This record gives sequence, structure tokens and C-alpha cells, in this order.
Amino acid sequence: MVKELFPEPDADAPDPERDLIDVLRLNLVPGLGPRTYQLLLERFGSPRGILEASVSQLQSVRNVGPRLAMSLVTHGTEAAAVQELERARSAGVSLHIRDTPTYPAGLCRIPDPPTLIYCKGTLVEADALAIGVVGSRHCTSYGRQQTNRLAQALARVGITVVSGLARGIDAEAHKGALEAGGRTIAVCATGLNTIYPPEHRELSEAITRQGCLITESPMDQTPKSGLFPQRNRIISGMSLGVVLIEAGRSSGALHTARHAMEQNRDVFAMPGRVDSEASLGCLDLIRDGATLIRDVDDVLNALGPLVAPVKRTPTETVRKPAELTLSDQERLILNLMSAESTPVDEVIRAANIEASRVLSTITVLEMKRLVRRLPGGFVVRS
Repeated sequence: MVKELFPEPDADAPDPERDLIDVLRLNLVPGLGPRTYQLLLERFGSPRGILEASVSQLQSVRNVGPRLAMSLVTHGTEAAAVQELERARSAGVSLHIRDTPTYPAGLCRIPDPPTLIYCKGTLVEADALAIGVVGSRHCTSYGRQQTNRLAQALARVGITVVSGLARGIDAEAHKGALEAGGRTIAVCATGLNTIYPPEHRELSEAITRQGCLITESPMDQTPKSGLFPQRNRIISGMSLGVVLIEAGRSSGALHTARHAMEQNRDVFAMPGRVDSEASLGCLDLIRDGATLIRDVDDVLNALGPLVAPVKRTPTETVRKPAELTLSDQERLILNLMSAESTPVDEVIRAANIEASRVLSTITVLEMKRLVRRLPGGFVVRS
């Protein structure tokens, strides 16, 4: 009877805490990048399988040499992982493993997603509607003004602004979103116990109240030059597209644009003065095919349908970013339709407003290519 009431634990049952410790152990191994981790995962099946492999077995995997194989065996001990987890939790940081429900869906669709992300603040489903805004650390007053204006406009329509917490354009993008009362995500190169640059500590605290800080680096990771280009792939990976505002030809922001192209994300550039060194990188991008943008409407109208619909509220589902510019009435009518054909009479009844207003709104939505009329008095959401 006792065994029936209190059965023995199933050794094969999933153990999220155990899985998290195993992933943390691997994340603490120096030199183990996301692409090599993926190769190891394909070979050994699970983080636990990697940790239990011998040095010779590890070396049979492409990209794993003797030094990395020894690091996998000697670094990232269980004790170190437990300490790291305690540090994170005491700092109010949550951890999200790739391919779990709380991990950002956009990052799963890039070639080299982080194995694990640390998050301080909140990640919500609507953060799938995100635009990266990046540029030079040494920006002009024009760059600051345009960045703040665009970030505020993006935030007001419900777009999450993603940037890198750096000086200059990045900081202005975060500030603009915060000033508009919107959400913003700062992707950090350092660990979350080390805010960089240090003068942005107050800004980082404000971001955690209206979004979050995220990183793939361990809690106590200090600034290293190689980490900044690496984190740029996360900025673009979390975004539907990336806007560059004032990037010189040697600007690190151009790395973000290249990552966006590799990840099949849209690349936008705001033009500046043709004789300004600060704008030459953006002008080059426009010449080479990036979309020239002036305002939020240019950005949203250029974005295509989402990979998967995003539920912003219990009653509102977004399938195309251009829907965010709709009026309240247009949004109400649109959300009464689906990808299946719906009788117009049913839309009129559900809207509970005058039939003439519903019909005129459907016409407007049709002109915006968000709905289609079908024969027999039916409509369908495009």
C-alpha cells in the first residue's frame, strides 16, 4: 500500500532542475560555442550524454580538439553549476533552456541559438513582435533624435524595441521605448552581475521594469571584446527586422546587419547626411539593398506575415505587423475574422455596431490587403 501511495521516482521521468544543472555545467565550459554544442548534442543525444562521454568519444566530434575535450571533462563541475544557479536566483534572474516553452521562439530559428539565456525582468509572448534598433556609440544629435523618435513610435504601436545597452544609439533606443511606456529588451554581452557600460546601471534597472535584460554569458562574466559581436546575433535573432541608425563603415552595428541577413531577417537603414562619416555604413547598406526607412510606418509596411500568429491580448491576434497601425475599430473587426471564411453577417452581429460602419471598415481592411472578400458574402483574413 505504501508503494502505491508513494511510488518510487521514475528514473526516466523528465527532471527540469537536473536538466538545468546539466546545461549550466556545459555553459560554464570555456570555448564551447553554440554550434559545437549542437554537434555534441546530435552525437550524444542530451546534455547528460555529453557530460558522461569520455575524452576520446568527445574528440570524435567535429570541432572538438584535445583542449576542448579536456575542458568538457574538467570544467563546469556540478558544484560550479549549483553555485551559478544560486547566484542567478538570488539576483532575480531566470534561466531559459533552448527548445523549452519559455525560450524566445525567434532565437530557435537562427543557425546558432544560445544553449541557455539568462533573463532579468520578464519575457512575454508579445515580445515576438520585436524590432532591433542599433547604431554607432559615437552618434550625432541627429542620430539621437531620430532613434528616440522611432523607438517611441515602435513602442506606442506595441512593438518591443531590442538593442544592446551600449552607449549612443543603443541607449537612445531603450530610452525612447521606456519614455513611450513600451517594452524594451537589452541584450548584454556581459553577465548580469556586471552591467556594461557601468553608467547604464540605472537605465538597466528601468529596462527590467518594462522588459528585460538577457544574456548567454554566465553571471560574473566581465567585458571581453569578442563577446560583443557574438551577442549581436541575439539582437537580430530576437527581432523581425533590424534598423540601423548612424553606423560608420567600421561600426560594430554592421555585424548585427550581417547576422540579420544570415538569419533571413529584414534589414532597414535610416539615411543621414551624405557627407557625414557617421552615416556612411547606413548609406552603403541602402545602396546594397537594405530598405530605406523614415518612420514606423515604413518599417511595419515592409515586414511580411509572421512565421506564427502572436497573441498580444486575449482578444487580439497579430498575423502581420502592419495590423498594429490599425484603429481600434479596424482592429476589432479584423479580429472577428480568421483564416477560414466567415460570413459578413456573422461579423456584423459580433461587432455590435452599425452594419454600415462594419462594411466600410471591411473595405478599408481590404484596401490594406489584410482581408479578402469571397463570393457569397464571405470574408477571410489574409
